[in-house]
Amino acid sequence: MVRQNRALYVESTMRADIDEVWRLTQTPQLHSRWDLRFSVIAPEAAQSAAVDAPSRFRYERRLPFHTIRGTGVSLGERTGTRGARTSALVFSTRDPLSPLASGRGYWRYLPNADGSTTFITGYDYVPFAGRAGALLDRIILRRVVWWMTAWSFDRLRIWAETGTPPESWPLASAAAFWKAERPKASRCRSRPARAARDHDAMSEAPASLAGLAHE
Repeated sequence: MVRQNRALYVESTMRADIDEVWRLTQTPQLHSRWDLRFSVIAPEAAQSAAVDAPSRFRYERRLPFHTIRGTGVSLGERTGTRGARTSALVFSTRDPLSPLASGRGYWRYLPNADGSTTFITGYDYVPFAGRAGALLDRIILRRVVWWMTAWSFDRLRIWAETGTPPESWPLASAAAFWKAERPKASRCRSRPARAARDHDAMSEAPASLAGLAHE
């Protein structure tokens, strides 16, 4: 269960090699296909040609009667020990109808001896609307955001393991209880195995995340 007023942590192990998980998550057009939190992710036109350079992007989340738009900066790094990789991100929006005003987080990719990949995120955000937004966040929003992230991670896992495109599992499939193979948020961890209940999800963030706040 997600703890209130804490950074969020989601962990999933996928029977896919790290290169494939990296491709499905670092390619903006592919990322927006499996991640319920985004409808569109598009890099800005002018990007640096340097390897592992920060990349600016814009994003959209389409709602029934409104589209939330925002911008962000991400940085992927493939230089971790034992083949591990990380990606850091910051984002923000000025849309007053967005429940999230700004946020920061990371992805961590850990290759396992059996060829699988453990994919982890930790992130935190600032809710909009002052005290009212903070109260809503404490009551329900943070739990909803965790569920959206974990459900999306499991939809990604299915894509990486079986090749089944994420569009085969729309949001409505979450209610298809008779389909055991459907994406489930409950397959993901909300903290590392054997971690203390007060584990800080941001404690594993790469050092590059702090620098992105100043980009």
